[in-house]
Amino acid sequence: MISFRILPQASEELEAAVAYYNSQQAGLGTAFLSEFEETVERIFDLPLATRVVRGNVRRRPIHRFPFFVLYRPGTYEITIVAVAHRRRRPGYWLGRA
Repeated sequence: MISFRILPQASEELEAAVAYYNSQQAGLGTAFLSEFEETVERIFDLPLATRVVRGNVRRRPIHRFPFFVLYRPGTYEITIVAVAHRRRRPGYWLGRA
């Protein structure tokens, strides 16, 4: 069975996005987290269905929010490299790949 791992930096990005959206509107951060979880489920279902961004890192958009989940699929593990805003600081995560 395939497992997943989220890099510490990606976990921090996820927490920061949830906190930001909760500060904007009550419950919006929870909605973001729910959409993130659904995105991860879609990655598990079809890990090779999205386009390659760099090397073997792929990205899948988070529905309803301007974020991508950048991940590296493997035989036994999917590694989430970043939870990145679609327009801010493109490529900042490249050192993690």
